[in-house]
Amino acid sequence: MGLEALAMDQKGYRRGSFQSSTSDEDMLEIAGASLDFSMADDDPPLDREMGGFSSYDGGGMNGTSTMMDFLEEPLPGVGTYEDFNTIDWVREKSRDRDRHREITSRSKESTWALIHSVSDAFSGWLLMLLIGLLAGSLAGLIDISAHWMTDLKEGVCLAGFWFNHEHCCWKYNTTFTDRDKCPEWKSWSQLILGHGEGAFAYILNYFMYVIWALLFSLLAVLLVKGFAPYACGSGIPEIKTILSGFIIRGYLGKWTLIIKTITLVLAVSSGLSLGKEGPLVHVACCCGNILCHLFTKYRKNEAKRREVLSAAAAAGVSVAFGAPIGGVLFSLEEVSYYFPLKTLWRSFFAALVAAFTLRSINPFGNSRLVLFYVEFHMPWHLLELVPFILLGIFGGLWGAFFIRSNIAWCRRRKTTKLGKYPVLEVFVVTAITAVLAFPNEYTRMSTSELISELFNDCGILDSSKLCEYVNDFNSTKGDDLPDRAAGPGVYTAMWQLALALIMKVFITIFTFGMKVPSGLFIPSMAVGAIAGRLLGVAVEQLAYYHHDWAIFSGWCSQGADCITPGLYAMVGAAACLGGVTRMTVSLVVIMFELTGGLEYIVPLMAAAMTSKWVADAIGREGIYDAHIRLNGYPFLEAKEEFSHKTLAMDVMRPRRNDPPLTVITQDSMTVEDVETIINETTYSGYPVVVSRESQRLVGFVLRRDLIISIENARKKQDGIVSTSIIYFTDHSPPLPPSSPSMLKLRSILDLSPFTVTDQTPMEIVVDIFRKLGLRQCLVTHNGKLLGIITKKDVLKHIAQLANQDPDSILFN
Repeated sequence: MGLEALAMDQKGYRRGSFQSSTSDEDMLEIAGASLDFSMADDDPPLDREMGGFSSYDGGGMNGTSTMMDFLEEPLPGVGTYEDFNTIDWVREKSRDRDRHREITSRSKESTWALIHSVSDAFSGWLLMLLIGLLAGSLAGLIDISAHWMTDLKEGVCLAGFWFNHEHCCWKYNTTFTDRDKCPEWKSWSQLILGHGEGAFAYILNYFMYVIWALLFSLLAVLLVKGFAPYACGSGIPEIKTILSGFIIRGYLGKWTLIIKTITLVLAVSSGLSLGKEGPLVHVACCCGNILCHLFTKYRKNEAKRREVLSAAAAAGVSVAFGAPIGGVLFSLEEVSYYFPLKTLWRSFFAALVAAFTLRSINPFGNSRLVLFYVEFHMPWHLLELVPFILLGIFGGLWGAFFIRSNIAWCRRRKTTKLGKYPVLEVFVVTAITAVLAFPNEYTRMSTSELISELFNDCGILDSSKLCEYVNDFNSTKGDDLPDRAAGPGVYTAMWQLALALIMKVFITIFTFGMKVPSGLFIPSMAVGAIAGRLLGVAVEQLAYYHHDWAIFSGWCSQGADCITPGLYAMVGAAACLGGVTRMTVSLVVIMFELTGGLEYIVPLMAAAMTSKWVADAIGREGIYDAHIRLNGYPFLEAKEEFSHKTLAMDVMRPRRNDPPLTVITQDSMTVEDVETIINETTYSGYPVVVSRESQRLVGFVLRRDLIISIENARKKQDGIVSTSIIYFTDHSPPLPPSSPSMLKLRSILDLSPFTVTDQTPMEIVVDIFRKLGLRQCLVTHNGKLLGIITKKDVLKHIAQLANQDPDSILFN
């Protein structure tokens, strides 16, 4: 029955049309903010090199051309893939091996060939260098712009409107307590009314804050909707799908890169509950994909390109968090499907270059790669593992709750009229967020600054409300302040943080998945950091007032500094991020690289592991896998076990009452017969057999390759007409002298398609599909062809066994 193409009932399908895969970058994105790929406009234009045949009608005959040997000369477009199709990993890898062998054998012939061989080997490292430089530069630009535009909501710098609040006040020697009162920085009320006190000034500042927030978010959603529909969301679910071998044209194109970079700054500055970290992975992968076009080796091989994209994802996390090693581990644990050792080294190099570039730009002005670098002075005590594990449980519960609620809301958006009004949705959510955020100083500040403040360990000079303790000490040793009684400022801060927590928990559910670039790392960390700080202060006060209790008496004497609330915030942030994404190793490494808290690895590990266990007990999927399933992408999860006792014959098609399998014979069908099969069916490929009676398998041929080859032969080869015989054998079959020229298409035939017998257990078939990245597998019985299993069939079968809707898998 061949491969099913992209769901046929979608109105975006054009029969027989095909696109070359050599140019993701040439994709022109067309208006339409929906990501369900059902629009006809999403069919990208053809490559320049394709000669411009956009749909197949079997026509086009040119009798003047010279004879062409189809075996020798590769046709442009043969061996490439249509949009929304899966690549054939085995074929791509073998092609690359052939190319490598040819270069190696030639390198012994001449000096020029040797230089070419060395440059070919070096090109991968050069590409990583370029990706690191570009990703680091863009991240620095995004950081600086977002910082400035976030401050613009509250006021403007008279010395130069391009300065953010912090840079504006640098040259004034204000004390730490008066840092917000430098003469050059004016709030909007001071600028318009001339004074910043009183109710009217507050209302004016409030109004300006909401107006700026709405302006930024509306500009972001309109740019996404108008120029690059693929620039919305975090991008990680799609990148996971692309790395598993799926093709989404234009998802990593130059328009997506430009629009995503601009709109990411706008979305973060608008104060919505979203982060820039996830989208930075998408931005880095766009850089990787575009730069691949400079090197033939990567431009023409989809599998090689995916190795580069894995490394680019690592560079993206490296600049998002200033965590190069965490980035490599994130790419390995979370996004990559195929990750050989060579890719590990290259990812490491790309992440290093990206982090170095960002450090050179120094976007935060603190010589650090991140906004929330902390230094805690006190070691943690073994008994503190109890509250850390409690934070892990909270993180797991919140993660599971968030995934369920967010997926339910996104499903509602897809299936109701809500999805047709993306601009209105963004407007309403931004308005609600801004109106609720302004009165509370902890929600008014940017989420990154909030996390930074929550992680902070209170020093002597800290003027934050979180550090307003009752000071009743005479001398201090260095920076270590003893545990003290909480003052009125701390109690006010606790109430405000509790309200901020409630707001963040609920507003993030509706924000993630809107048609603006939106990351989930920072909002998740904020929820965890608030919960952690609240718990940390509670434990600290408990230890202060009850230091004679048995649990505290051994290690927390009066006047000692034993509880660090900032550490609890850090552990809470890790727990909540782990609960949502289900990361473990990479999460812990990212957290300690992010904060510089090396000696707190054990608390972070305990919290991350607990949150994963708790969240997995409630629902197996992380947020990215849940979104992959919601969108119907053909992603075969490598982490899941297949434990059912079905056989290949239960899954293969045709089934019992289906029409027989569509096949092509090796030397007895005419051009017209093959064209009829192509026009009457929608499969992506056809098995080639010796004859219809014997059904003995010869190989497998792709629909796209057939279309291109026949079209080309009609134009360029003499005497090819509808009655010409097509043969896939080495030698032409005997025919009467009067018959027209024959067409030899052996070069496009895959002579080694993967086959299994009808009695093969499905767990082995699923394993083969996962580990070899197959598109299809043919089923035989006693050497005779019985049927075919495609990747989509496997996914539908798994969905059916899990009591899910098998028709939710839309693509091939």
